[in-house]
Amino acid sequence: QVQLVESGGGLVQAGGSLRLSCAASGRTFSNYAVGWFRQAPGKDREFVALINWSGSTTLYADSVKGRFTISRDNAKNTVTLQMNSLKPEDTAVYSCAASATGTRSDYMYPFWGQGTQVTVSS
Repeated sequence: QVQLVESGGGLVQAGGSLRLSCAASGRTFSNYAVGWFRQAPGKDREFVALINWSGSTTLYADSVKGRFTISRDNAKNTVTLQMNSLKPEDTAVYSCAASATGTRSDYMYPFWGQGTQVTVSS
C-alpha cells in the first residue's frame, strides 16, 4: 500500500499561485509514477499532470501546460504541483494518485489521497 496526503490548497485570486504537495508513505514511493487529477463540482475527474518514477518524464493536460509544473523529490517522498497564473476554471478538488504505470487514465491509479480544495476567485 501507498498512503498519500495532499496539502497546500486554498483560496487565491485569479493570476495568483499555489503550490500543492503530495506526501507519500508506505511502499517504496520511488517505484511509482504520480499523477494529479482534479474534479470540479458537477464535472468528471480530469487529468492534470503526471511524473514518472524518476522525475525524468512529465506530462500535462493542455489546459494547464505552461502554467503548472510537476516535480518530485524521492528522498523526501513528495511530489509538488506548482500552479501559476491560476484561473477561475482551475477551481476544483485536486488529488494525487500513485501508479506503477504513468498514464492519464485515473482508473489505472490504485492509490489516492483525500484531495485538497483549490478555489480561484475572479
